[in-house]
Formats: sequence, structure tokens, C-alpha cells
Amino acid sequence: MPYRRLPNTDSARVRALKSALDISYRINRFELAFSFLLLQKIETFLPHYELAIRNQRQALSQQSIRSKEYNEKLRKARLYVSHFIQVLNFTIIRGEMKPEIREFYGLKTSSKAAPSLLQDVKVIEWGEKLIKGEQERMRMGGNPIYSPSIALVRVNCENFKQAFNNQKTLQSNTQRFSEKVAEYRDEADSLILSLWNEVEAKFADLPDEKKREKASEYGVVYVWRKGEKEKLEQAKQAEEDLLTLPFSRSIKVE
Repeated sequence: MPYRRLPNTDSARVRALKSALDISYRINRFELAFSFLLLQKIETFLPHYELAIRNQRQALSQQSIRSKEYNEKLRKARLYVSHFIQVLNFTIIRGEMKPEIREFYGLKTSSKAAPSLLQDVKVIEWGEKLIKGEQERMRMGGNPIYSPSIALVRVNCENFKQAFNNQKTLQSNTQRFSEKVAEYRDEADSLILSLWNEVEAKFADLPDEKKREKASEYGVVYVWRKGEKEKLEQAKQAEEDLLTLPFSRSIKVE
């Protein structure tokens, strides 16, 4: 026999609740297969649930749309930070600056290795160190580094920092709306369970197939186990074939 399957996605939950509302618009409330109290609860709850889902989806959409712009600004900021450090190291290798100059930028004096910029926040962190270090070195009479200049590093790092903060806000919004939807799911599941239980109880005296047919009109979902429906259809067909077989005429013995 098929079993009842409760919805496990937000869209399926909304469909289940809307099915109950839709049929309530077509049938006198005294003839509904579920209580008027439950109908009122669904009518009150569903708009809030749908709004929370819309807010969550809009937040996810905005985050996705902005991600391309974010990644491009990250790429450019990382590029300018790493190139500035490379140029700094080249000037030291050529003897134009002393290794101790690295200390201005928070780099190890004896190391030519560039810091890891794999984490987004590290790009911002090192960008700020380079900007501060270059300003301090120039204040003490040092010549500016070019190709790239610290001005270009600053512009790209500030652009990325703004995008980083915006993305954090979008992520926070998405998280907040997702948590709100999650809170509503428990209530949605409780309402649907009560709804389906009441509907099935209303049609409990009907034959199984008729009961499922009537309950399905209220959005109750039934699922056949693998191969079960085929076996039932084969059994029905075999029964029909048996009924259509011609009966053998009895032979009259003289």
C-alpha cells in the first residue's frame, strides 16, 4: 500500500498549506474535512511563512549577483598587493634599498617570501600594512615605489574592503532570513501533520483507494513503494482477464 509522505522542502510545505486554503474557498466550511480552527491557523500562518521565504530567496539572489563583482575586486586587490611586495623585493635585490626597509611593511627583514593572501581578510590586512608602511617610509625621506604606486594599491584595496563589508552584510541578511524560515518550518510541519491527520480521519470509513483520492484533493501526498504499484496493477489485470475468460460448456451425457 502507498504511504503518506510529508513535505520536506519549503515549496512543498507551501503547496500543502495552499491546497487546504484553495479547497476551503470552494467548499462550505461546515463541509470541510478539517476543522475551522485549523483553517484559521493556516490562514494566519501562511502569509508570514511565504514572506520569510521570499526574503530569504531575495537575499540569496543579491548575494549571488554581487559575488561576481566581489570576486573581481578581490582579484585586483590581491594582484596589486602581491605586485607591490614583489617590486619592493626587487628593489632590495638590486641594492636600491636595504633589507631593513621590509620592517616598515610588517615583513620579515631576512625573508623574500610574500605573505599568504589566500584568505580574503588577509588581502585587506596586508593592503593596510603596505599603505601605512609606505607612508611612514616616505615621511622619513624615502623615495616612493612605482609600478604599482601605493596610490593604486590603496584604491584597489579600499574598493575591495567596501565590497568585503557589503558581502558580509548580505551574508548576515541571508543568515538571518534563513534562520527565520527555519523557525517557521517547525510550525508548518505541525500544521500540515494536523491537517492531514484530520483529513484522513474524515474519510477513514471509505475504501482505501477512495480515501486516498479524497484526501489527495486536500493536498495529502501518497507515494508507492518501489514495484508496489506495478504489482497491484498486474493483480487487477489478472482479475479482469479471469472474468473475461469464456466458460466451458458442460457436455451432456446420454
